[in-house]
Amino acid sequence: MRKLFISILTCMAGVLSANAIEDNTVEIIYNGNTATVNIASNIMQYVSVSSGTSSHVVIIQDASFEGVDKTTDNEDGEIIYNLSGSSTDGEFYLEGSYKCTVELNGVDLTNPSGPAVNIQNGKRIAVSVKKDKTSTLTDGANENYNGALHIKGHTKFKGKGTLNVVGNSRHAIYSKEYIEVKNCNINVTAAVKDGIHCKEYFFMESGNVKIGNTGDDGIQVELDGNTSTGQMPSHEDEDSGNFYMTGGTLSMAHYGGSAIKADGTINFNGGTQDFDKDDTQQYAGIENVQSAQRQLLNGIYDLQGRRLSAVPQHRCIYIIIENGIAKKIIRK
Repeated sequence: MRKLFISILTCMAGVLSANAIEDNTVEIIYNGNTATVNIASNIMQYVSVSSGTSSHVVIIQDASFEGVDKTTDNEDGEIIYNLSGSSTDGEFYLEGSYKCTVELNGVDLTNPSGPAVNIQNGKRIAVSVKKDKTSTLTDGANENYNGALHIKGHTKFKGKGTLNVVGNSRHAIYSKEYIEVKNCNINVTAAVKDGIHCKEYFFMESGNVKIGNTGDDGIQVELDGNTSTGQMPSHEDEDSGNFYMTGGTLSMAHYGGSAIKADGTINFNGGTQDFDKDDTQQYAGIENVQSAQRQLLNGIYDLQGRRLSAVPQHRCIYIIIENGIAKKIIRK
């Protein structure tokens, strides 16, 4: 079903334009130093644009939004943000409180002063790399954020297109929660720090991920909290710091740290690894330490099972043993 949309042409005095756009969709079309934002009429009340025609697009998704007009293809009734066009001085900034989809539809976006895409939404964010389209995201040198593609929530990459990312500040791709990859082609061509950095866990099911020219690790997976859950069924509510790969091709070269660094364990159960798998760094996690060190006395231990006299002052991971059981894993 198609409805009329509003084309936001000026900051306060929007100009109505009769045209057609899919329900639940916001189109952002970049053209140099300007951008046109088109909002489907069925979600206009939930989306506000404060950036006018600027190529630095700022969108706030209303906290009251909980999905509308659910369909087979959009079973949660979420808002879909479709990005296209190009700008050498632009960005896409989004705040919200409900999961959404960001479609990269052949967009070429460089932000000299921050992330190219900055999503401050702690829910599930689907990043759909559109089929037969190539999108490129590049950031500027600024230490106030973590990635050229910076996402606060759960991040799921999908689609059959290609995404190129350059991280000139810190990481190329950063997610404050887990990352899952399916089907799409992701190329990290350079990053000051890690190519991909996430928390909770990383899971690659299929697709092609190629990472090169990073100052630190190819991929780093951290715990989000202080206590590991270990692997969970279907990864629901998992915070293990684990890396999983069951399919696809992962290629890495010219990295400054390790190919993969994980606070938990690194699990290859399929796919092709085009890098030295010995050039990885993993930590046993609570479960392995618990089974191997059941006879330990109460106290503080490092990951080699050595008892420490006090809490370490330097950056490290240590484990607290209570009644012979590993209770907490702490990352400083």
